[in-house]
Amino acid sequence: MLTYDVRIYSIETRTGRPKPYRVRWLVGSGPHARKHSKSYRLKPQADGRRSELMEALRRGEQFDTEQGLPASELRAREAKEKAVTWYEHTCAFIEKKWTDAPGKSRRNFADALASITPAMVNTNVKRPDPRVLRRALYSWAYNKKRWEGEEEPPRQWAEALAWLEKHSVLVSDFEDPKTVRKALEALSRKLDGGKAAARTAKRRRACLSDALGVAVEAGYFTIPVNPIGAVKWTPPKTAEEVDPDSVANPRQVRRLLTAVREQGERGERLEAFFGCLYYAAMRPAEAINLKRSQCHLPDKGWGTLKLRKGVVYPGRDWTDDGASHEERGLKARAEDDTRPVPIPPTFVRLLRAHLDEHGTAPDGRLFRTNRNGLLQDTGYGEVWARARGAALSEEEAASPLARRPYDLRHAGVSLWLSSGVDPAECARRAGHSLNVLFRVYAKVLAQAQDQANSRIEAAMKEWGEE
Repeated sequence: MLTYDVRIYSIETRTGRPKPYRVRWLVGSGPHARKHSKSYRLKPQADGRRSELMEALRRGEQFDTEQGLPASELRAREAKEKAVTWYEHTCAFIEKKWTDAPGKSRRNFADALASITPAMVNTNVKRPDPRVLRRALYSWAYNKKRWEGEEEPPRQWAEALAWLEKHSVLVSDFEDPKTVRKALEALSRKLDGGKAAARTAKRRRACLSDALGVAVEAGYFTIPVNPIGAVKWTPPKTAEEVDPDSVANPRQVRRLLTAVREQGERGERLEAFFGCLYYAAMRPAEAINLKRSQCHLPDKGWGTLKLRKGVVYPGRDWTDDGASHEERGLKARAEDDTRPVPIPPTFVRLLRAHLDEHGTAPDGRLFRTNRNGLLQDTGYGEVWARARGAALSEEEAASPLARRPYDLRHAGVSLWLSSGVDPAECARRAGHSLNVLFRVYAKVLAQAQDQANSRIEAAMKEWGEE
């Protein structure tokens, strides 16, 4: 039983004893009160122990009546009894997260932990080759699908993991800010020692925080607080804002789509796909999975695309069914949520023409390979690269203008904003939050504000305002 009722007495000296200096304290009151004591050979030792108890009392800690120890010491003792290594904990973390995590998240967990764990060791003596160690972690230790099978890991991997298991630091070592900082440094680096991309470092840091949070829940720390918060870490700068130089205007987009169509049957099948990215500001993953049942395409006027799910490619090693892809709900939305996007008449006509000429895959998808397979970024990326070379001038092709198919989405949202569409409606159609919209399209919005200021100024002059 824990109590705040504690009385600490002066040090008692008992001459003639091997340990003459005794610290005494009383925990609890009434029938539950318990006397506790500890004897020491030297007086400074007794003074030190009494000071520790007094400090716990001043911090407002409760004491355990049976053992007489402050709550912090009880937690420390429990953590020591649960002396789990970082390597053991991360393997348990993967097992805990695996079932409910999508394939891409599983792969990201493995990447993050395979970058951090090799640095979390207490020696470098006979350290395995860094590439072997990372591969053993990423492809085996942190892939539940692999180690749940009947096959054994390659000998080199098994030896590397055995070394790591022996020399891994304890999870409790992360209470030392130096250990946390060491982990943050590791996740910020590539295998060759160079700096990891800013987005990669941030994603890995989120995984580290998640793993340490699970350790807090398991009671591995003396103080139940995630230790990552005690270390000041400046995240790498990320270029989230859309570069206006990468945004194609409507005339340039028309030239690019024409150049796509002129690449023969392969291009003809992809013109409407790229149109989805521009006219409906869809993500490629959403356009790849677009089905006929999601399309309202009237003979005249505006139509609507009711977006529901996208397709991502985590790889065969990370999905339950061994497929290289998996369907996912719309980004930042509930699994079965939908997002209706109005589309202009010109794009309605383009989609109707696409359906008339190419039909759909057996499952209703509008866009497919010659064998009804899912589109791959490598395939449509080649078509897009050729279209840029054919449609753009030499100067434009050397610039960031529409360098990636994804830039068509940026062009679509930028057109909406510059046309005066309410930012909240732009965010809804694009599947963004307003915060993300203002952050990502800050430069585009700034240009739109300049146009708005000019219009307001012109209107004021008409009314005689200078």
